[in-house]
Amino acid sequence: MSAHRPRFSVRWLAAGGAAVIAGILGVAMLLHDSGAACAAPPSTTQKTGKATFYDLAGTSGNCSFEVPADDLYVALGPSQYSSGASCGAYLDVTGPKGKVRVKVFDSCPECPAGHLDLSRTAFKKIGNEIDGIIPIKYKLVTNPATPAPISVRIKEGASRYWFAARIDNHANLLSSVKVASGSGSFKTANRTDYNYWLIDAGAGPGPYKIKITDVYGNTTTVTGIKMSPGTVQKTGTRMTGGSTTVTTTQKAKNPAAKPSTSAAAKAKPSAPSPSASTAAPLTESTTAATADTPADQPAVDLAAAEPAAPSC
Repeated sequence: MSAHRPRFSVRWLAAGGAAVIAGILGVAMLLHDSGAACAAPPSTTQKTGKATFYDLAGTSGNCSFEVPADDLYVALGPSQYSSGASCGAYLDVTGPKGKVRVKVFDSCPECPAGHLDLSRTAFKKIGNEIDGIIPIKYKLVTNPATPAPISVRIKEGASRYWFAARIDNHANLLSSVKVASGSGSFKTANRTDYNYWLIDAGAGPGPYKIKITDVYGNTTTVTGIKMSPGTVQKTGTRMTGGSTTVTTTQKAKNPAAKPSTSAAAKAKPSAPSPSASTAAPLTESTTAATADTPADQPAVDLAAAEPAAPSC
């Protein structure tokens, strides 16, 4: 991804080489069984930094997502990208002209902590394009609205002997993904830096049940996921605000097609309590989910309830 960024790196240095005044979204690096890295989740407290913009070279960032329909996304430097742990989260970024909400979509290898590389569309909402670099404030959003319910994409080359899936529209940072085939037992998947969850020994032929848990302990189970590499399988559930078990409605989607532009839910969620920083048990019981926070509402203030570190 570095090939499309150099002119903005030069612009950054030409601005005076000033040190970025910023907090680190994810610094503590831990190793899981596969040897890949994971990180502590981003802070929900507001930080200061600077923003540039870039034009995506290709059709996808390092998080392996399709480009958001609103074209509002951000690339983070290595410490904040956290080897993919930040993928799919949302940040509220405030600049000289206002505020924009962006999805963590990509990595920016040369960006220090606090240097956010925004899509051109996002940058223009909060600053003048001609400036190239602007001062910002930013914070992680908790329980954000998502443009569609959770979806699962099985990676090309996957089979009953090698499982790889990407989870999208989960809203909060994820701490764990577990997969079961048919009536079999659950196996723990490991996250890659390109945001797919792998089980190297495979998870069986499917159809699959996938248990997804975020860093606040919210958990959901989607079922009926097929071994159908290269297609996006939509579900009928949104994860934020509670726990639920939902059977998916299968809709195969061409990955080259535009992402869904379905409207986000309009009701407010309950903010997770401080005790929610410890992951809740993963059960098959059904609990009513709380609807998502509208995208135009302020981020939930969780200064007293920072998310727990993802389980590796």
